[in-house]
Amino acid sequence: MKVVVLLGPPGSGKGTVAERLRGDRGGYVHFATGDMLREEVAHGTEVGREAEDYMKRGELVPDEVIIRIVEKRLETGDQEAAYLFDGFPRTLAQADLLDESLAGRGSKIDFVFFLATPREVILQRLTGRRVCKDCGASFHVINIPPKVEGVCDACGGELYQRKDDNEETIANRLDVYNRQTESLISRYEEKGLLVSLDSDQGVDSLMAEIEAKLQSASA
Repeated sequence: MKVVVLLGPPGSGKGTVAERLRGDRGGYVHFATGDMLREEVAHGTEVGREAEDYMKRGELVPDEVIIRIVEKRLETGDQEAAYLFDGFPRTLAQADLLDESLAGRGSKIDFVFFLATPREVILQRLTGRRVCKDCGASFHVINIPPKVEGVCDACGGELYQRKDDNEETIANRLDVYNRQTESLISRYEEKGLLVSLDSDQGVDSLMAEIEAKLQSASA
């Protein structure tokens, strides 16, 4: 079992890297806790109903519930599977629970790729983001503009700016993220697992660095 963790603030490009790893290397089972929570709720599973109770009350879903969802997904793979955790764990408590879960399966984290991104770059990326109302495809007014302004290239749906993609909200999200993950990043650095990468470089260069690390571990 190979386990890779992607860490980085909102707008650092974790989703892009995850998509490339799934597509280019194949075989990676992608763990994005937000997506998994929504799927469990939509399917009405026991753990999904439990998570939904917290979400309806406007409360954070407890780490214990999130790790149960993660463990459920781990059970669907085999010992040869490769897992990609996208933005999880986010706290030391989540990291402890993940370590325990992996140890129980005779495995551990192989790499933690931290996508370091200047604050001004994140603000530019997120305030310029536009999302399709119909299919969810993402665009950017500068970096990935649609062929027709306001219209999704994929399905022709209307593009919009999310309410939380404003500078004040993003700045607050970054502050919260930094407070949550500062100790986590130090932990993985002390364990020799952290690989800090400049996410402001081109995606091809970024992926080349990641691929080199993964291949060195396989050699």
